[in-house]
Amino acid sequence: CVIVNVNRSNVSQLVTLRLDSQPVPVLCHMGDFGCGDGGWTPVIKIDGTKTTFHYNAGYWSNNEEYNLPGGETGFDKQETKLPTYWNTSFSKLCLGMKIGQHIQFIVINKQAHSLYSLIADEHYRSTSLGRGTWKKLIGSQASLQHNCNREGFNVLCGAKARIGIVANNENSCYTCDSRIGFGTGGVHDNSNTCGNEAMYSTDNGHKHIKAMGYILVQ
Repeated sequence: CVIVNVNRSNVSQLVTLRLDSQPVPVLCHMGDFGCGDGGWTPVIKIDGTKTTFHYNAGYWSNNEEYNLPGGETGFDKQETKLPTYWNTSFSKLCLGMKIGQHIQFIVINKQAHSLYSLIADEHYRSTSLGRGTWKKLIGSQASLQHNCNREGFNVLCGAKARIGIVANNENSCYTCDSRIGFGTGGVHDNSNTCGNEAMYSTDNGHKHIKAMGYILVQ
């Protein structure tokens, strides 16, 4: 999406990237749709009702694409994993969740060779957005427990997320019952792979919200 950005276009458009010496058409997202001005390059789209990108799925640790045509469409319900997961360096990560027709975005300022380099080795890497920022992805229905608040990449605490935050009712990070994130799993609904799960002494009630998730880089 660099060429489109240089041309100062504000119109999202299909561009062809050379990834692993192969042409890969992707939709370059332009304009400020919620993450700041483009261009933003799509990486992964996750349907929280499906297990394709569950925390334990092999796609997080391998260099295999999934449904390449999904990278040519916008913020829809098509899941995809593009070669940009292991091939594209970035300084910003754009995260979006869509619930019904409502979509919200947040940004992580993070320098990396690729998203693969932050996740595939299973090491926990922290971020410092704060629970309020993560809850913006869900909106007014968001709910978390009050303690632990471990966030970042490869987050584990009973509840788990490849990218996200987990929280606990106890003052420890061992048995978390709530999470907001992408590539999730664990308690209490292990089938919820993107969205919000929250049980026991939460700040906004029990929640089982499955979202469509979007991960882009710049």
